[in-house]
Amino acid sequence: MPSGLRLTPHNSHEVSVDGRRILFHVPTTSLFELDALAADMLDLFRQQPEVSETDVRRRFDGRHPPERVLETLEELLDLEIIHNGRPRPANHPPVAVANYPISTLVLNVNTGCNLSCTYCYKEDLTTPDRGQRMAFETAAQSFELLLAEAKERKRVNLVFFGGEPLSNMPLIRQVIDHAERRGAEVGKTVDFSLTTNATLLTEELVEYFSAHRVGITVSMDGPKALHDRNRKTIGGKGTYDVVAKKARMLLAGHKTRPVGARVTLTRGTTDVVTIHRHLRDEIGFFEVGFAPVTAGDIGTFNLGEDELAEVFCGMKALGLEYRDEALAGRNNGFANMHQLMTDLAEGTRKSLPCGAGLGMLAVDKDGGLNLCHRFTGSSLPTFGNVTDGIDKPRLGAFLEEAQDRSARPCATCRIRNLCSGGCYHERYARYGDPMHPVAHYCELMRDWIDFGIDVYTRIMAGNPGFFERHVAPRRARDEGMQRAMA
Repeated sequence: MPSGLRLTPHNSHEVSVDGRRILFHVPTTSLFELDALAADMLDLFRQQPEVSETDVRRRFDGRHPPERVLETLEELLDLEIIHNGRPRPANHPPVAVANYPISTLVLNVNTGCNLSCTYCYKEDLTTPDRGQRMAFETAAQSFELLLAEAKERKRVNLVFFGGEPLSNMPLIRQVIDHAERRGAEVGKTVDFSLTTNATLLTEELVEYFSAHRVGITVSMDGPKALHDRNRKTIGGKGTYDVVAKKARMLLAGHKTRPVGARVTLTRGTTDVVTIHRHLRDEIGFFEVGFAPVTAGDIGTFNLGEDELAEVFCGMKALGLEYRDEALAGRNNGFANMHQLMTDLAEGTRKSLPCGAGLGMLAVDKDGGLNLCHRFTGSSLPTFGNVTDGIDKPRLGAFLEEAQDRSARPCATCRIRNLCSGGCYHERYARYGDPMHPVAHYCELMRDWIDFGIDVYTRIMAGNPGFFERHVAPRRARDEGMQRAMA
């Protein structure tokens, strides 16, 4: 065996689940249950800074067959959990970005919105009559760019965003008709989605969206008292009554795609369990996802440290309900937990936090290509335009810098390949730099991942078929699609 072996602490992490020792392999985000020999060997490496052949023999001779001991050592070396004095860096060098597999474009169809939500982050937001509307020519050019960049893909995605996208329905109808026709000509399936405040929905629109299989997410913050706190009309009136009515109409009439709710959690709004039960069980949404605000432009809406901890505590309570439902073969519609289960089941490994700039770009009303929908109207420079195409050298340089964690705390973080530093826009809003890690809740995120590993392990032990029935179909349905939520 090699001599002078040492532990590589940043490449593995253990979670105990009912006495079972589950190893999280950080580089690949894979999970292994340690057998007695592997567990004992890792204990040895944790007990002393360097392990020699003599140390191994003293520990294992007479307890385990020598060939099994050697095999386990080789496996730990192959996984880079231990090293021979020359450990590889926590992150391999950034991969040069030469190919941009864009499969999703977000069209900012109108900067105007008929609501005046107090926490809105959109820098270009205005009233509907003053909104800057995208022209059909710009949208058509956008789709041609998407077809050219996604020529190897069978499916592409168009997301309609705002402002309130339904305030420019004439354009949305034009684009859907055009994209379906052009998609058929080139042999591609086109998926459509949008996020809406729901206030402008009509029965005719619901029928139209169902006929064209448009995926819809409704922005709704929970029961009336919580929703009306921030989601108001321009005149300052709460919108719960109309949104709840329109949401029920949408859920009753949209039969071709699941409809989800997206909740924004701000200061004073932390009861995720009550919110989830109302939106899932009383309103009837297929799933409910939560987005805590910790880096908004308006600091009074940011969750404080204690409130953020309270939110994660509530998310764990919902996570336990998710676990119990999964053991019974059901999905309770807690989107954040389901995404984590999907990542763990599939061994998701991210060198970048999301598909922004790589699988997805957002088009502003002038045709500028933005990193994502959150950046339209911001001071972050665009990366080309729909007429001239993607500025690939500059976008590539951005993505390569984003991959390089060597000088950041992320370099040795155990969840670095699941979090990858966090949302670009959240970093930009809080620190003025889209490359700055979202360090203000790192420890909570690490604890959330540990909790997820525990839940995943218990579901795998009690009902492994859950993942085949509820994770695989969702992945197949959403393949290549980047969710764009307000």
